[in-house]
Amino acid sequence: MSPTTHRRRAAGLAVAAALAVSGLVASSQAAVAAPDPGSPVKVNQVAYVPGVAKVATLVSSSTAPVAWTLRNAAGTVVASGQSTVKGADALSGDSTHLIDFSTFDTPGTGYVLSAANASSYPFDISADPVKRLRYDSLAFFYHQRSGIAIDARYVGSTYARAAGHLGVAPNQGDTSVPCRQSCGYSLDVRGGWYDAGDQGKYVVNGGIATWQLQNAYERTLHVAGADKTALGDGTMAIPERANGAPDILDEARWELEFLLRMQVPAGRTDAGMVHHKMHDENWTALPTIPAQDSQRRVLSPVSTAATLNLAAVAAQASRLWKTIDPTFSAKALAAAQTAYTAAKANPNRIASANDGTGGGAYSDSSVTDEFYWAAAELYATTGSDSYRADVTGSSLYKGRSFAQRGYDWGWTGGLGDTTLALVPTGLPSSDVAATRAAIVTFADSALARATSQAYPAPNNAGSVYYWGSNGQVANNANALALAYDFTGQSKYRTGVYAALDYFQGRNPLNQSYIAGYGEKAVQNVHHRFWAHQADASLPIAPPGSFSGGPNSELQDPIAAAQLAGCAPQKCFVDHIEAYSVNEVAINWNSALAWLATWAAEHTGAAPAVDTTPPTVPGTPLVSVSGMNFTSAGLSWTASADPESGIAGYDVVRVVGDSLEVVATTTATNATVSRLQPATSYTYVIVARNGAGLSSTSAPVTFRTGEDVPPVDTPPTTPGTPVASAVTTTGATLTWTASTDDTGVAGYDVLRVSGGASTVVATSATPTVTLTGLTPGTDHVLAVRARDTAGQLSSVSPTAAFRTLPTETTPPSTCAVTYSANSWGSGFTASITLTNTGSTPWTSWNLGFTFAGDQKVTQGWSASYSQTSSAVTVTNAAWNGNVPAGGSTSIGFNGSYSGTNSAPTGFTVNGTPCA
Repeated sequence: MSPTTHRRRAAGLAVAAALAVSGLVASSQAAVAAPDPGSPVKVNQVAYVPGVAKVATLVSSSTAPVAWTLRNAAGTVVASGQSTVKGADALSGDSTHLIDFSTFDTPGTGYVLSAANASSYPFDISADPVKRLRYDSLAFFYHQRSGIAIDARYVGSTYARAAGHLGVAPNQGDTSVPCRQSCGYSLDVRGGWYDAGDQGKYVVNGGIATWQLQNAYERTLHVAGADKTALGDGTMAIPERANGAPDILDEARWELEFLLRMQVPAGRTDAGMVHHKMHDENWTALPTIPAQDSQRRVLSPVSTAATLNLAAVAAQASRLWKTIDPTFSAKALAAAQTAYTAAKANPNRIASANDGTGGGAYSDSSVTDEFYWAAAELYATTGSDSYRADVTGSSLYKGRSFAQRGYDWGWTGGLGDTTLALVPTGLPSSDVAATRAAIVTFADSALARATSQAYPAPNNAGSVYYWGSNGQVANNANALALAYDFTGQSKYRTGVYAALDYFQGRNPLNQSYIAGYGEKAVQNVHHRFWAHQADASLPIAPPGSFSGGPNSELQDPIAAAQLAGCAPQKCFVDHIEAYSVNEVAINWNSALAWLATWAAEHTGAAPAVDTTPPTVPGTPLVSVSGMNFTSAGLSWTASADPESGIAGYDVVRVVGDSLEVVATTTATNATVSRLQPATSYTYVIVARNGAGLSSTSAPVTFRTGEDVPPVDTPPTTPGTPVASAVTTTGATLTWTASTDDTGVAGYDVLRVSGGASTVVATSATPTVTLTGLTPGTDHVLAVRARDTAGQLSSVSPTAAFRTLPTETTPPSTCAVTYSANSWGSGFTASITLTNTGSTPWTSWNLGFTFAGDQKVTQGWSASYSQTSSAVTVTNAAWNGNVPAGGSTSIGFNGSYSGTNSAPTGFTVNGTPCA
């Protein structure tokens, strides 16, 4: 693997110098011992999933099998057997056996595996922990947010903290950040995620992390049986959890909004390009709470890689937000297209490998992969021929990047391949199949390496474990998951769970690399706030945080001092200053979150492998009445598949040896459009089942009509419908009327899904009121006109809207009174909170929103924080207890200009108040 692919490899000395400022490095080297490998019986310390292989590793020099027993929490032997000799293991240096107890599948807690007079850590047999890990690994990103207070309501009091880098002293803020090398402007680059243990924000690392969160959701839209609801609104503990959008997309949007702010604005030199990163002017001391960072923040120069990262993830976001927030979708797409155009005009703006002062360099000498990735995302979103040409003309097309290695922040071609393998586009089906095959081939190689090891981690080829090895292992395990999605072969599912076993203790050090998971879980990750080892008043890493893991290059003083001569999988120590092995990073946690989400979805019994393709669909029939100069209606007899069901149909145009998917539908009919008059066309229908197997119909060939005006012309196309008066169960659509030489008889309102459309209403006028819709649901509708001769117009452009969610207003359990006395540009406010419920408050958190530009300048009797116009107030130590019917009063001084209107939206502990 090229050195440019690893995280901050050139920054070690700079980090060490920053740590030395804190006075910790020298003493710590002497105090920390090399890690203890613990019991020779290595297990997943958390839980083995029922219905999945359960294998442990035993360290033993015995050349003969060793007896083992499995005991439950009561100490009763519930299974026993003999180990299998594995032998010398190169990556760990251990002599090993394997213990397979898969035949025991009874859920429970506190199991212990014993062999060779030693016992393992206790573990469970349960699917619950991996389901919890799905959300804990995603919670990492809320913890890492910049520019917002991390609220105890979502993370608990231990991990709550004030907003960082908003310009509140001592912060200098991220709201007006200058360029390190003068560029004549400053940018508001607040928000986003802190990248890792430091408080820098890096576009090329944010890009892959944002993509993985968005892809975890997008995969559920295109894989049969995937669980979209598990990532929906209300599933995560974040402030946006009740806004009608999937929570995982809300979290990704927090970073994407920051990435958009890193783009050079119009009218400036390099407009459309994106700054590579931003961070403190010098390395931040350890520990430093974000709100207490006093350093100046600076922007590094623009880079082609950063610009293409924005182009890719903004284009991806645009299609995911299209029906949820059309305005944001359009904004993201415009930024993506601007960025791509700017990158093509500046293809060689490579980030400097020497820009490592205050933050990692993240230099990448080749951007061929980023160009391919960005073009793939833009093509999948727009269908534009220009992006398609860039995709198919790339040297990486059809999965060739997977032939070199999987993907990481510095090698992103595989991200584009994954999108093209999942999202229906107009690419030839044979090319899509080739892309999927390349991913499966890569998965086979990674799986072969893992199964040859005593501690199966699907790492990249070779014996060197690099910085962030756990992130790469997780990415490769994600390729195994995709291979299972594409083939249904159980070996890939087994490999995914084996990788989770490795992360959670089945490794040479008995070390769980996921905080909060396992008896020996990592605690002292390299982090400025989760720094308990350096400052006892600060917390350890929160559950779901993912350590970078073994790094045989030993690139920090602690690792170099304590781990010299270590075998690759043993080059790890759980120490806050061992940053080259024990840092956290958003791109490693995004890989774990994608993996845990997939694994949580597949915890049921493994389905039987379906090796039988669906029955052949009927030869498509061409609808004469639906056929005109530029379109034709096709219909066919349905396929059947008793094993895994019909997932859908592809309508495929045949041109010589080329096959092009022009529509995808779950119905047995479709309309093909954009045809040429007086031209012959050939189509086949491809049926796909839930296991990814397919069958193809016989072809049908037809010729469109001559381009001669008929006696009676069809109506003109109606205008784009506009949705208004949207409610929980209804909406009104209006559109510009059609015209016709014999008169318009009426309109059909069509629901559009994939390549199919269904009439859901008719109207004699260019407006219709829809009723009986499902609350909180996306709708994509179009309109066509009918004339008195029965001819149909072309279908209008679509309108997308979402019905409002059903809201249940709980009874108010609080009341707030507010009064203010103003003078000049200042005011004093008094607030009284009353507990009108029946349950005492042991603590309280007051929220409200100013109507204007008011700012809290000084408060008393509580702690105050403010983000934009939103204010959060937390009780003092002495006034948190408010009995039922009781009250407490607080106050503050503030500043304003214009009108000092009273704030609105008062809540206490998240509940609206009277």
